[in-house]
Amino acid sequence: MMTGKTSRWVVIAAWIIAAIALTFTLPAVNDRTANNASDLPEDSPSVVADELIKEEFPNSSGIPALLTWHREGGLTEADLAEIQYLSKELTDNPLTQQSFLPPLHEIPLPALKGSVSEDGTTFVQPLFFKENTETEILEKNLESINEAVTERIGTDPFNVPTDSDELSLRVTGPVGISVDATGLFSGADFKLLLATVILVLVVLLLIYRSPLLAIIPLIGVGFSYIVTSPILGFMADHGWITVDSQAISIMTVLLFGAGTDYCLFLISHYRSELRNHESKRKAMIAAFKDSSGAIAMSGLTIVISLLTLLVAKYGAYHRFAVPFSLSILIMMVAALTLVPALLSVFGRASFFPIVPRTPEMEEAWAKKKGKAVKKHKEGRIGNWIGHIVTTKPWTVILTCLIIFSVLAGYSSQIKYSYDILSSFPEDMNSREGYSVISDSYSPGELAPATVVVDTDGEEIDLAPALKGMDIVETVADPVTSKSNKDLQSYEVTFNINPYDIEAIDSIPEIRTMAEKELKAANISSVDEKVWVGGQTATQFDKRDTVKSDEFMIIPIIIVLISLLLLAYLRSVTAMVYLMGTVILSFFAAMGLGWIILHYFMGVDAIEGTIPLYSFVFLVALGEDYNIFMVSSIWRKKETMPIKQAIRKGVAETSGVITSAGIILAATFSVLATLPIQVLVQFGLITALGVLMDTFIVRPFLVPAITSLLGRRAFWPGKVTNQEEKEQAN
Repeated sequence: MMTGKTSRWVVIAAWIIAAIALTFTLPAVNDRTANNASDLPEDSPSVVADELIKEEFPNSSGIPALLTWHREGGLTEADLAEIQYLSKELTDNPLTQQSFLPPLHEIPLPALKGSVSEDGTTFVQPLFFKENTETEILEKNLESINEAVTERIGTDPFNVPTDSDELSLRVTGPVGISVDATGLFSGADFKLLLATVILVLVVLLLIYRSPLLAIIPLIGVGFSYIVTSPILGFMADHGWITVDSQAISIMTVLLFGAGTDYCLFLISHYRSELRNHESKRKAMIAAFKDSSGAIAMSGLTIVISLLTLLVAKYGAYHRFAVPFSLSILIMMVAALTLVPALLSVFGRASFFPIVPRTPEMEEAWAKKKGKAVKKHKEGRIGNWIGHIVTTKPWTVILTCLIIFSVLAGYSSQIKYSYDILSSFPEDMNSREGYSVISDSYSPGELAPATVVVDTDGEEIDLAPALKGMDIVETVADPVTSKSNKDLQSYEVTFNINPYDIEAIDSIPEIRTMAEKELKAANISSVDEKVWVGGQTATQFDKRDTVKSDEFMIIPIIIVLISLLLLAYLRSVTAMVYLMGTVILSFFAAMGLGWIILHYFMGVDAIEGTIPLYSFVFLVALGEDYNIFMVSSIWRKKETMPIKQAIRKGVAETSGVITSAGIILAATFSVLATLPIQVLVQFGLITALGVLMDTFIVRPFLVPAITSLLGRRAFWPGKVTNQEEKEQAN
């Protein structure tokens, strides 16, 4: 259908109509992002605790913004007067969704001075907003505060350096962090899209030296993106899915990287067939026949792998599943319909100025131009690799395994962090505010924990026990619930960063200590009468949820991809070593990524969600390259001896897979251009893994294993190749 004189135009027209119709009738996904969606299940202990705190202790509930006032030379009485003025202004004219504000304007100035830091440079003014307030509203509220203060004092305190003798203001705490996180991704989708398009275009031009051939894959990917966006927007608009800016940003990179790869695999076969067929239509039919199965299989591998994220309990994982899998599914359809139709329209002109022709056509063209006939040369590097892996398989295998094992060993040394602030640039508003608080107060002021206990009517005071913990700086006086006199809450301030692993690890200790105190008072069922809320408790639950998802999803992905490989190749042996090599490659990429990040970039820990993200992408994408290379060997083994099929298969696919790997790794590297450490880390590790699959696993390790196993590589399938047929005759 994609090659007919009329049908190819029908296919192109169908894509154009679909893109226009969806764009003008459905909302774009970027307009339906929800960046404050919850990541934890509703039954998580910290979520339950925070809900209880909100209901029973309303004055301490809400999302806190910590307005951090600072003057390096020391705050003056005039500065404190401005703080009181803002307090009165926000009390008389509350901001949207403002829930609680301490009445600092009612406190006498001498008493207010007592809340200034010991060095006299800093004052923290808390401001609370209602739960689930949209980040856009919070951002506008902070802008309103900035405008009001700037108008009063004549300078913009948000832009005054924190080491200045002028009055500066920074907003940190959960509100400041949320607003800054959203701001980092604001416009990131467009920037990534532009950077990725330019990068792919340049790489394609360098590889193929054909302007039209560089544009055709981008047209296919572009239409896929245009179609995907409104469909996702429609689904989000109806509440079927939740999407955030981070998912859309990475989806863009994946779509252009993987999508271009699919186009290249078809283009490579088409170019090869144009040297065998004078008719461009027959060449496309032959190319489509050879490549469509591998493209479909590779696409399904990624789609199914990404869909497994739907079973995740951690919200960020879950929100990735549908956008990623749908975009790849649509791209796979485009690679099998739109791209073949475009190539059929342009034919050999797609490759201009290096046009592939049959020997007869090449001879006629040379005669017409009065030039010597150019003979097509097979890739020398591909032939050399094919020779090495078939003549010295043990040397290749052992060398690869040693390298990968050493690198994989470093993956066990990786330290993980759940501190979102560490992902921010050092000059971000909330991070600067936290630094000021850490220097002038206890760093735990950023996000205190709240411990709630049910005393069962007994006289209990947890404050002494809480204060006795090494990690605790201060414990506020207990507050009794107005609706339930048995409930008491204690605000606990840590003496370290509340997002540090040490603080996170202390949550079970706090709970255990509280339960022990209740048990000492002869209270029964103590495990049901202690709640710990706050950001540190949330991070503890995040870590537990992330680890639980890894434990559940990774085996599912391995099983599903293994079954797909088994169905496609019909070989248990091949399934085992193909899965084994990509898994080993994943651990090696994690280890090499840690070496670069830790020893060369000074990163103390990587974000805790990265292992599962990287595993999903590297295993699925790595298996893609294995499928394209092995499928070539599988086809050739029916007409030639196995080792010859391996040599030919490696030589045939080396160029296109190398090109595809470079493009895919480069697109993931684009993520490192964003000022967000989690994306820098994810982009680097994934790019390294793709390069390992491209230059080590696919050309060397897998073919060497196949060569070493011989006919056993196809077990339980039987091999009847040309050599055996001749011997039988």
